[in-house]
Amino acid sequence: MRSTIFLLLAASFLAACGGGTRQTATVSTSALRPIEVAHPTFGDHDPHDWQGRRPVNYPVHGIDVSRWQGDIDWYRARAAGVSFVFIKATEGVEELDPKFATHWRGAARAGIPRAAYHYYYFCAPAAEQARWFIANVPRNESGLPHVLDMEWNHRSPTCRVRPDGATVRAEADRFLDILERHYGRRPIVYTTVDFWRDTDIGRLPGTEFWLRSVAGHPRETYPGARWTFWQYTGTGAIDGVPGPIDINVFAGSHAAWQSWAR
Repeated sequence: MRSTIFLLLAASFLAACGGGTRQTATVSTSALRPIEVAHPTFGDHDPHDWQGRRPVNYPVHGIDVSRWQGDIDWYRARAAGVSFVFIKATEGVEELDPKFATHWRGAARAGIPRAAYHYYYFCAPAAEQARWFIANVPRNESGLPHVLDMEWNHRSPTCRVRPDGATVRAEADRFLDILERHYGRRPIVYTTVDFWRDTDIGRLPGTEFWLRSVAGHPRETYPGARWTFWQYTGTGAIDGVPGPIDINVFAGSHAAWQSWAR
């Protein structure tokens, strides 16, 4: 997921303090039930002037987090209206987010349904990346499917390639198939407007999508696309979460969420 300048500065600080120590994530928690919050109380450091159906009109909201969010008070976040969380676990074939295990346990203790996401690296085979994810992410008790994050990484110091759409879709399908066989549910694909346009990733069969669109409703920025989650801001403000945070909505009603998240 894309980060703000604030988070990049925080990254430098954490790196200087030794924030890159790896943690394993072989944690065991009790089953998590989908939760429902009637009125999420979120803010935004840089709010967009939405036209038509606004994010607030959707009843189910959640967040996505990684090491850059630091220490989160998950109980306060849940009380503020967080109904789900996607947590960064892995990237490529050798990187494990150093806060993954902490976030994974913390969300579970607070009773927030959660899933993990993998940030795709275009210079390594999909099968190797899938095996790396499986080696670090336990089977999920909450029922949420995990996530494949596919977007162009303009800042990567080691991989500047941009495969053609057919190659991207084939590799994505391979990754999703491997995880589906292991975890029992096909992962969601997270992506951005430019990646969607450049690769036709929306053509993947049998796949649900989580779309980033911070300056317009997905029906405007992804014409004709079907989506399950919409990431509508990267500058959100939520009690219990330090600094700016990505906030997302689920496409359906509370009842649809209760059914989908099981």
